[in-house]
Amino acid sequence: SVSQWPSIFSGLEVISNCMTLSHRDPGRAPSHYDMLISLGIEHDTIFSIEDLEAELVYSPGTMTYIAGRVLQHSVRHWNTGEHYVIAHFMKDKVQDRAGVPRPAF
Repeated sequence: SVSQWPSIFSGLEVISNCMTLSHRDPGRAPSHYDMLISLGIEHDTIFSIEDLEAELVYSPGTMTYIAGRVLQHSVRHWNTGEHYVIAHFMKDKVQDRAGVPRPAF
């Protein structure tokens, strides 16, 4: 039941040893942030936010919050190690069904 869900996020994905092409995340409100947690062993991954022309070191243990629907982002190939990401996000349809309002901005 919704009253027992232990997180403010309505969705969770585990991404394993996979690069992600440049994208924006559909199905989310522009005001919502996604929480991305980079895990793994000895990798040299770069997290890119193309709209900001930013390339960020995405080492194991890095936690990033991003407005995934607004900012185009990607994770490129890395040369060594294992790379895992736990992505927490909110989907509009889940919040609509649960009657959870979103900010007007």
